[in-house]
Amino acid sequence: MPAGTAAATMAGGRLLPSSSQFTPSFVPFSRVAFPANAYVAAVASACFTTALTLPLWRRWCVRSGLVDDPGHRKIHEQPIPLAGGLAVMTGLLVPACIAAVLLYMQQRAGISLLPVSDTHEASLLSYGLNKRKVELLCIFIGAVGMLLVGLLDDKHELRAAWKFAGQLLIGLLVAASGARITLFVHGTFFHYAVTVLWILTVVNAFNFMDNMNGLCAGLGAISAGYFAARAAADGQYLVALIAFLTFGSLLGFLPYNFPKARAFLGDAGSHLVGYLLAVLAILPHFYSSHHPRRFAVLAPLFVLAVPLADMAWVVLLRWRKGQPFYVGDTNHLSHRLARSGLSRTQAVLVIWALAVAVGALTWLL
Repeated sequence: MPAGTAAATMAGGRLLPSSSQFTPSFVPFSRVAFPANAYVAAVASACFTTALTLPLWRRWCVRSGLVDDPGHRKIHEQPIPLAGGLAVMTGLLVPACIAAVLLYMQQRAGISLLPVSDTHEASLLSYGLNKRKVELLCIFIGAVGMLLVGLLDDKHELRAAWKFAGQLLIGLLVAASGARITLFVHGTFFHYAVTVLWILTVVNAFNFMDNMNGLCAGLGAISAGYFAARAAADGQYLVALIAFLTFGSLLGFLPYNFPKARAFLGDAGSHLVGYLLAVLAILPHFYSSHHPRRFAVLAPLFVLAVPLADMAWVVLLRWRKGQPFYVGDTNHLSHRLARSGLSRTQAVLVIWALAVAVGALTWLL
């Protein structure tokens, strides 16, 4: 990818050469203003698509036996379709594909078809997509792959080693695409290792948090909203568009999952949500030579603090008890709040509020 100033002005995201930041594979040489109505369209289209297709996915899950049956530590009395991940993925991919087709037609016909104010902005979007097409393609392939890993686990209860292997391969794909964490350290092996570790950690953190209605999806929406707002404010429009699509997709799913569940995310959905948030934490420029905000590299940790802290707590507790860390229990923050006297709905709302409050600290960085 070019590193010249002219090309950098057009990139609207991240360009070579690298410099130390949370993900310094690309450097933003300038901020790029992008119309807010494009972001609104991303949220609205993703939300509408998810909400529209979720009943279809519910019926498909019932017919195919992809349901969560009652029993064990579960409180629902009837089988619940595990349709959330499929609907969220649909809400993410369909608007993105439609926008890509409209952008191509707009360039060919010269007719304004997208919610951007002029041809310069359409050219800007086209240029950024073209320059980052390999990275973006790998990221979306990884999303589909993570969804499939979760679907196989929902259907066949994969052994932990097989799930880990699938997550590992997808993490390596993302790192190979160029989306990597460096943490101011030089060395390709280190970059790959810390990127894969980050993706595995966040994916499993959100998988762990999928233990009450609305909890995982709500935390995902809050986190995606923060990443979207931060990227949009910094002029990183491609990152912002992906984050807004994720935000909208999860908003479209939440009414089916909270407070009463008509569909669950399942492992497919929680894997997908965790993966998307892990990648959205990698893509933005929290630090660069033009924006030397070293403490800003901590921003993803604040945005994702609640699921990460919850996972660290339960893993430590299970380790002290001599239990496998991947075997579920009722020691999560949500369970402890419920045992303290809150209803499950109240417990989820408290955790959402905590995530909003801690995530807001990113703006101080």
